[in-house]
Amino acid sequence: MTAFPLTLAQYREAYASGALTPAAAVREVYRRIAAQADPAVFITLRPEAEVTADAQDLPAGPLHGIPVAVKDNIAVAGLPTTCACPDYGNVATEDAAVVARLRQAGALVIGKTNLDQFATGLVGVRSPYGVPRNTLDPALVPGGSSSGSAVAVAAGLVPLALGTDTAGSGRVPAGLNNIVGLKPTLGALSTRGVVPACRTLDCVSVFALTVEDAFAGFSALAGFDAADPFSRALPVGRPGPLPLRVGVPDGASRRFAGDRLSEAAFDAALADLAALGATLVPVDLTPFFAAAALLYDGPWVAERWEAIRTFITERSEALHPVTRAITERATAFSAADAFAGRYRLAELRRAAEPVWQTIDALCVPTFPRPQTVAALAADPIGPNAELGTYTNFVNLLDLCALAVPSHPRADGGPAGVTLIAPAGRDAALVPLGDALHRAGGTPMGATGARLPPAAEPGPARASGDEIELVVVGAHLSGLPLNGELISLGARLLRAVATTSDYRLFALPGAGPRRPGLVRVAAGEGTAIATEVWALTPEAFGRFVAAIPAPLGIGTLRLADGTSPKGFLCEPEGVRDAEDVSGHGGWRAYLAAG
Repeated sequence: MTAFPLTLAQYREAYASGALTPAAAVREVYRRIAAQADPAVFITLRPEAEVTADAQDLPAGPLHGIPVAVKDNIAVAGLPTTCACPDYGNVATEDAAVVARLRQAGALVIGKTNLDQFATGLVGVRSPYGVPRNTLDPALVPGGSSSGSAVAVAAGLVPLALGTDTAGSGRVPAGLNNIVGLKPTLGALSTRGVVPACRTLDCVSVFALTVEDAFAGFSALAGFDAADPFSRALPVGRPGPLPLRVGVPDGASRRFAGDRLSEAAFDAALADLAALGATLVPVDLTPFFAAAALLYDGPWVAERWEAIRTFITERSEALHPVTRAITERATAFSAADAFAGRYRLAELRRAAEPVWQTIDALCVPTFPRPQTVAALAADPIGPNAELGTYTNFVNLLDLCALAVPSHPRADGGPAGVTLIAPAGRDAALVPLGDALHRAGGTPMGATGARLPPAAEPGPARASGDEIELVVVGAHLSGLPLNGELISLGARLLRAVATTSDYRLFALPGAGPRRPGLVRVAAGEGTAIATEVWALTPEAFGRFVAAIPAPLGIGTLRLADGTSPKGFLCEPEGVRDAEDVSGHGGWRAYLAAG
């Protein structure tokens, strides 16, 4: 290949062909950093010779030879962790857990990137190390708090960068720089070795030029860490089919601060969703917005105080004035206020839960409108708060999210969208995020390069740590019992019919109407529509334990040649039941009734 690689696939191709070596890649990365001439992107760079030495003997992992930048609130052994506060900086003696995983995966750690001080802000301007320039328009803020990481990727300096996300820090700067920001489920990536902002809400995020690369980075770093009390054992999963039911803000929930250009860009993204075959479901975001208000107007700001309690008490003058003003608000809250806040959040979580029974994913603007550096100079708080309109609630409600570029505004300004789903469903957002990114037609970041052709989709299958489950009735998407699967973290893999060896019956009884699937002699039945879902072994066991007679779990034969476990009914249970096989599936039967 002739051009220097930008994506992970391009790096792998260049290494495999011999057109590039990891050592040569290091030289080019440092040349690009120097040529970009933005001293505010990195706070600390590792010596080039040191990284070149690393490149000589790299593990053959999934990130072999991939240069990566790391936000400067994440520890990298031998480098200071400043959190954009020079007086706070201490040289780390060991890597954060995610950095250790980077190295194990074969990545090359280049240096530490700039941020809003102590990860407090969504604007990227609250740093004594300068303001990284927005790669699309220097008049705009770069977004924060992970400003340097987002700019490093958008400028094509590195293909991957780590940020953190508490209120939107892994999504807002992605949207403002036309790149992808993956905000994982809380606990999916270890936060051991990360200086906390709000420890119960923090997560490490991944920036990339493509959805595929962001998910590859997430997959390489995910895993349970017993030494991190907030780590969770969650399967990474595999991307499946496009979500069919996509929630969108209803009329009262559309907030663009009167900016018609941003609203029009969002409407263009919704048109793309419809063209992709999604059903758009209006959603009242009132409980989501109410949860978002708790983050800074409620007692969670006390977590920011707790994270740097000793430092702010002894050295408050060393903090950026806006950071200090926000953090010191914590002293107005009592322990009783903290519990009241938790109770209120629990109420709002319960109020938001029914939404996920009717949709597979939620699509919102990443931010209402871009903000300018000048606007922040005039009002350091208001524009920052506005940028968090659609991001602040995500971690509080234990959701995962994926920010992707979409149609730009008519003036060329950024206007991305964010896809949101329940915890553990990170992989489910990938195919839709990639499709929306491609439909928007924007270049990758500020590189001017177009997205590489989409990979040919393979069959949607469960990962090695999951079990496939076939459902035929009330557990199908959108039907009354589907929420039981969602609550267990199940993810939809594919819709496929059985072989023509089955009969479908409508079972009598109270409660949600249920079918019974019975296997008959080969070829003497009907092909019945099904959905195949993936569950962890633990979730599968819990689900099966709750199945009532005459239903049970057996092995089904599907038209795609697979034989997963799925619902079957005892023959005795359909003795007085209506045979509805002629409809070809339970959903069609219900529609006919």
